[in-house]
Amino acid sequence: MDEDRFNMSIRKFLKVVGVTSQREIENAVREAVKAGTLKGDERLRAKVTLTLSGVGLAHDIVGEIELG
Repeated sequence: MDEDRFNMSIRKFLKVVGVTSQREIENAVREAVKAGTLKGDERLRAKVTLTLSGVGLAHDIVGEIELG
């Protein structure tokens, strides 16, 4: 296995995940505030499930996003 190539591939994937996730969260929260579903001062529970086929990886990452 080429460790450098492997590492760069992981970093590239995680960059896409990070940018896409942030955009989706921002859009969803803004729409919810606009619709009155959220006030804008909440703390929202967040969960991401990371799966990797071929190795049986399923890992939950849980956190909180504070709006105000």
